[in-house]
Amino acid sequence: MVNIREETPADHAAVRNINERAFDRAGEADLVDALRKAAHPYLSLVAELTTETDRQLVGHIFFSPVVIESETESFAAIGLAPMAVLPEFQNQAIGSSLVRQGLKDCMRLGHHVVVVLGHPEFYPRFGFVPAATKGLRSEYSVPDEVFMVAELGPNALAGRQGLVKYHPAFGKV
Repeated sequence: MVNIREETPADHAAVRNINERAFDRAGEADLVDALRKAAHPYLSLVAELTTETDRQLVGHIFFSPVVIESETESFAAIGLAPMAVLPEFQNQAIGSSLVRQGLKDCMRLGHHVVVVLGHPEFYPRFGFVPAATKGLRSEYSVPDEVFMVAELGPNALAGRQGLVKYHPAFGKV
């Protein structure tokens, strides 16, 4: 059984391991460590696999504040990054469970717009569309199909567009 819950400080080492193994490098793990210290408020969830004899963290998802700036206004949104599942547990719907619960929690916390830089075959099943179709662009040079946005409320982006700016820690990954 997999349970999705909020991360606790006791989970930090396991979350680091999940991100390092899933991405096969330390960059995303370093990003999570930096964002925990500097990006508030954030949402960090873990997927905990419980068996009759053991409990193991097998997945992680992180949401942190972003700002969307236009010539006339700026407004807050939230960015999904990173999302990771241990390689031996991938393709078992754990990542999907993390995204679904994360979006529900974001909505509960009052967030209405979520951006992600990710796989264009994966994220649309959760309501993400290319951000360019909503008048949003990334501060990073990325293909349009991998930079996506989800509106968690009706017309959350109505009349709004602009440049999405992430926490400076993202520039160090």
